Amino acid sequence: MDPNTDSVYASLLSDINSPSDLRKLSVEQLPRLCSEIRKFLIDHLSKNPGHFASSMGAVDLIVALHYVYNTPDDRLVWDVGHQAYAHKILTGRKDKFEWQRTLNGISGFPNPLESDADTFMAGHASNSISAALGMAIADKSTPGHEDRKTVAVIGDASISGGLAFEGLNNASNHPNNLLIILNDNDMSIDSNVGALHSYLSDLTTSAGYNRIRNKMAGFFRRKGILTDQRKRAIIRFNNSVKSLVSKKQNIFEGLNIRYFGPIDGHDVIKLVKVLRDIKDMEGPRLLHICTVKGKGYKTAEENPAAWHAPGRFNPETGEKIGNNRNVQPPLWQDVFGKTLVELARKNDNVVGITAGMLSGTSLAYLHDTMPERAFDVGISEGHAVTFAGGLAAAGKKPFVAIYSSFLQRAYDNIIHDVAIQGLPVTFCIDRAGIVGEDGVTHHGLFDLAYLNCIPGLTIACPSDEETLRNIMFKSLSLKSPVAIRYPRGKATRIDWESEMRDIETGKGRKTAANPGARIAVLALGPSLHDARKAVDILSKDGIATDLYDMIWMKPLDIELLTSIPGKYDAVVTIEDGCLTGGFGSAVIRQLKSSGFDIPVKTLGVPDCWISHGSVGELKHICGYDTDGIVAAVKDLFTSLHEK
Repeated sequence: MDPNTDSVYASLLSDINSPSDLRKLSVEQLPRLCSEIRKFLIDHLSKNPGHFASSMGAVDLIVALHYVYNTPDDRLVWDVGHQAYAHKILTGRKDKFEWQRTLNGISGFPNPLESDADTFMAGHASNSISAALGMAIADKSTPGHEDRKTVAVIGDASISGGLAFEGLNNASNHPNNLLIILNDNDMSIDSNVGALHSYLSDLTTSAGYNRIRNKMAGFFRRKGILTDQRKRAIIRFNNSVKSLVSKKQNIFEGLNIRYFGPIDGHDVIKLVKVLRDIKDMEGPRLLHICTVKGKGYKTAEENPAAWHAPGRFNPETGEKIGNNRNVQPPLWQDVFGKTLVELARKNDNVVGITAGMLSGTSLAYLHDTMPERAFDVGISEGHAVTFAGGLAAAGKKPFVAIYSSFLQRAYDNIIHDVAIQGLPVTFCIDRAGIVGEDGVTHHGLFDLAYLNCIPGLTIACPSDEETLRNIMFKSLSLKSPVAIRYPRGKATRIDWESEMRDIETGKGRKTAANPGARIAVLALGPSLHDARKAVDILSKDGIATDLYDMIWMKPLDIELLTSIPGKYDAVVTIEDGCLTGGFGSAVIRQLKSSGFDIPVKTLGVPDCWISHGSVGELKHICGYDTDGIVAAVKDLFTSLHEK
């Protein structure tokens, strides 16, 4: 870090509130500004956590883009958005940044509802090229917008996703002037710093070279020598020559996309020069830059995976604050990961699959223990599911660990490649329910609804570690697909590593009984713990309720449900998911189809988009935390009493 950053901090960044302010600086001042932004990020993210390493690595690129392009009129389309904090700082949200990812604060991801500088929703990977291509083609046919520029910024992990390849393929088939920037933070640039490579890189991106090139192309086109088909062949040949000289192959040579790079993504002055040189070129092109995650903070540079989203930390020492897991209950993901290792030791057919989330899902435990039986397929959720289907068809017992919101992307694969064939794939759905600060793109609210309608799929929602382990064990004996959902964060017990046992499918259990209870509370998953607190509070207030842990969304416990009307006057259901098509609606449907007409109050996430904030705050707003359950039961009890 620049030792003079503190003195610079007030003189540059403090005066920048928009990209137009940034463009008043000289090019020579930009490295100092990048240093200030990194200091700003360290200061703020050490106190209010967020996505650290990616955002630190993209500072120079973001400064260069806003400096060269006329943003926000020119569009920057981010992929995922983990790296876009500097973008937010430079586009009028610097003073709001200390409240990013908090209730009523700014989002941790680009969001068009928040700023016109955020051109497209970014939270899931691989969509930037397709979205930016749509914008670029639309501008070419919109009077007055023909010269508007569009840039898609995508990382080396995101570009592996199938949607990114579809966008790349289409980019070469329709007239457009899209620039794609591949931010590659997993490759060294050392082998490409030789004199010949530097010369070719400077030549092919220079404005003079490309003016001559375009004039020659125009001349040959007028003479009928250069056709579109021949032009595509020449581009492929040029890319092949560059690959030969630079000793790097690139997949773009067969897609008729002009390729530039790789160049150092932390040389902001060079980035500005290159972007200016290629800014007005016609046709799709790709600029490959190489960056370092965590750039400017040595601890993060040395271990970028651990510093993706590190939580609070001491900015001077790099020591993380409040992450001592040894004296606390385990994370739900760790219960899954360690249990999977136990099952793999018992059964040679057990394998684990994830989509770019080895550590995020704790599949890393299996990977570290039995690497040949753990598969990280990258950001390719659809492939992960179909790959699991193939493994299951060949006799394996795949456990697929994917976040709930990301599993949405593999919906057809679940139906077509697993469920129709009844293949015994176990889906371990992490981050189910409200996830908190990551907000609307990451909440796992829809899995119960979108899975419940699939025939032959069993759905389980454990309320504690022991039940999760038992359901995973049970899934080994089932001959059809199983989905097990569990939330983000800590579970409940320190002594959780109990002996696994068989558990009956489709059977719930009563966990609290109070004499004279007129209301039955049916909880699904960890919502049981809020419900248990609510039942205790209600009991002290003289309102007796019984509490059931339903465990299974599908099949529902029909025997338990049909016994309720003879014992109780009303029912309250609680779920950490969307109410539309969720657990509560399934209970109502089952009771009605069994001929019972009993009042049912459903608690969960209403039919609206839920923003970011802490899990507790958001559940309170949605009305299914302890306070919300107490209030709902009291209202129901009052209406029953009035009758």
